[in-house]
Amino acid sequence: MRETLNVLWTTATNIPHLGQILAITYVVYLLLLACYIVLQKREPVATLSWILSLAALPYVGLIVFYLLGPQKIVRQRLRRGQSRQGMSTYEAVCRPDEDCSELARVGQATTGLALSSATDVDWLVDGAATYAAIIQAIGQARRHVNLEYYIFEPDHAGTAMRDALVERARNGVKVRLLLDAVGSSRIRRRFLQPLLDAGAEVAWFHPRQLLKPFKRPWLNLRTHRKLVVVDGEVAFTGGINVTDEEDDSRNPNAYRDLHMRIRGHVVHNLQLVFLEDWIYATGQGAHHFQRADLFPANVPTRAQGSIRAQVLVSGPDSAWEPIHRLHVAAIQEARRRVWLVTPYFVPGEAARMALTSAALGGLDTRLMVPRLSDSKFVTLAARSYYDELLEAGVRIFEYGPRMLHSKAFIADDETCIVGTANFDHRSFRLNFELSMMYNDRALTGELAALLQEEFNSATEVQPDRQRSLWRERLPEAFARLASPLL
Repeated sequence: MRETLNVLWTTATNIPHLGQILAITYVVYLLLLACYIVLQKREPVATLSWILSLAALPYVGLIVFYLLGPQKIVRQRLRRGQSRQGMSTYEAVCRPDEDCSELARVGQATTGLALSSATDVDWLVDGAATYAAIIQAIGQARRHVNLEYYIFEPDHAGTAMRDALVERARNGVKVRLLLDAVGSSRIRRRFLQPLLDAGAEVAWFHPRQLLKPFKRPWLNLRTHRKLVVVDGEVAFTGGINVTDEEDDSRNPNAYRDLHMRIRGHVVHNLQLVFLEDWIYATGQGAHHFQRADLFPANVPTRAQGSIRAQVLVSGPDSAWEPIHRLHVAAIQEARRRVWLVTPYFVPGEAARMALTSAALGGLDTRLMVPRLSDSKFVTLAARSYYDELLEAGVRIFEYGPRMLHSKAFIADDETCIVGTANFDHRSFRLNFELSMMYNDRALTGELAALLQEEFNSATEVQPDRQRSLWRERLPEAFARLASPLL
């Protein structure tokens, strides 16, 4: 082997003008790649960060960019159209006689889903209560259960959920399970076999394709959604995955998290979100589905729901960043308070400007993040924004010792947004996310009471805190440099 390497080295060094050839090749490589990155039309800071990274690491950087760099996908519009055919319950625009707020109109324009309503929304705190509620609903299913998860672990929580699905599938209930190929990578065929034997369907979102050299792997584009729809009548969504890490009945250090049980007309919209993802992942046509089962006529109409509800979806297939845009718009519309709870806080310029403006304007502006998240790098990046926020008057709270995983937002006394999206670039641009926006005083009041308990148990960050240059300030500054790439 050593002799072979010596021969190769000697041959390479004897090539005339090798240095000039390598230099020209490097410049051409960098120019072509830079042009491609610039054409992505991302934020200038992110674009420059990628170009500088690739210039510093010409070969390793290319591999990283190939696997994780900016990627845009175009959803198959024909499939989306097929999945919505016959959906008479969806209006293309807000009716002229309806009082649609600017937030509702922006939400509809950016997602394609009209303002809807819910008859009941129940807040589910932590994994144990959430799993119990979902398994109970699965046990009562008569027609179908559709599930989509980022993380579904083959542990106690995952096995309990799987066994509940197996029991229903054996009794003729149609079960569809859509899992993210990266987030649920620990799932093996042996774990799924009882489901498959019972007649359930299992699909993978963006399977890894590292062995297909001419097809770019979508490692960086994941479905981060957590969604369960039972019989088209009740739905569950929020931040809780299926894993013992979030089961507080078994793990005293389980994540602190928030989920929702939803009934009413808006379940139609959530069902549509699942179907679009299922059709996209499987390639199945609309003729595979029984619309009467998926969208039952006995679900309350939009007029019968007292809670205004809007489904917000976002992903790399949309340039509008709907969830990000709605957060910023709601902050700008707020007149009394803005409360934001997120496990990962890496804001863009628009969000940072909105938060600091709210605080400077005298609003009760609060941010709660984990004292230590499961990513040390993201924790450092988040803390790099503290000084600016504190100077503007934003109150910052760090929750611990448990990992805070809730994603919640309140503007004034009527508007709240809860779902799967973190407050960072990845959730707003790269992941497929799902959030619910409600306009209801009573429901927002319930959420505010829950969050107030969290604020009471968290530690407030003080503007005059002492921070070491080498252990804190400098690492935070370097982490912030990479925040556009997160």
